[in-house]
Amino acid sequence: MSTLKIGEGFEELIDWLGTQGAPLFDVIRAALSACISGLEYVLLLPPSYAIIAVLMVLAWRLSGLGTAVFTALGMLLIQDMGLWQATMETLALVLSSALVALVLGIPLGIWASYSRTVERVLRPALDLMQTMPAFVYLIPAVLFFRLGKVPGVVATVIFAMPPAVRLTNLGIRQVPAEVVEAAIAFGATPRQTLLNVQLPIAIPTLLAGVNQTIMLSLSMVVISAMIGAGGLGEQVLKGITQLRIGLGFESGIAVVILAIVLDRLTHALGKPRTRSS
Repeated sequence: MSTLKIGEGFEELIDWLGTQGAPLFDVIRAALSACISGLEYVLLLPPSYAIIAVLMVLAWRLSGLGTAVFTALGMLLIQDMGLWQATMETLALVLSSALVALVLGIPLGIWASYSRTVERVLRPALDLMQTMPAFVYLIPAVLFFRLGKVPGVVATVIFAMPPAVRLTNLGIRQVPAEVVEAAIAFGATPRQTLLNVQLPIAIPTLLAGVNQTIMLSLSMVVISAMIGAGGLGEQVLKGITQLRIGLGFESGIAVVILAIVLDRLTHALGKPRTRSS
């Protein structure tokens, strides 16, 4: 039997954080709840055909005709299966989680690219975040933020943020040293060098991080249905717990369609635009 009592120590830490950080957690909960509600309102207010048309045009402009046709047919299928509202709720959760993860992850990646010490400190933390079983993140999220969509977003942010940090760091470090030296030689300040030289060159790698963050957000949002996050994950969970095979299969198809659409759109951002498949 273990004498270190790691589990008990973790429980005490969570209890202490829950007590001392309650005001902060309330503020975070209110902010995230407002963000999620706002996105759901925007996505559910227009008719479904309007959202489908917007997504189809985006897919055509960014990725080509083939992706646009798939997007239109896929979203029409989701609507026909009666899962439109659940899909939009899931999309709102994914966008909220990805936005927070990128807002936190990209600056951390930039900081790590400028400091070896920061990179060494972040590396084990990112390794832990990526290797920890996804269900474990649900425990402290529920304790700090109770049940609902907010703890689902918090757990998703922790799970999805590492690619944004790692690929931002990698992209900036891969900028050729001679290019940076040339910018400095012409009198560019560190800020100008970062904004006008390093980030533009690192954009393809940064967008790969955006793509991975969104994909991980979608996978975790589905798992977060176990703590009341709702959306398509809730429908999948109903299919499992109530042995409703048809509902579970249809919900799974909707998740796959949404994942493919998001993947194609974000993947195409880092490539030259084309209108052909």
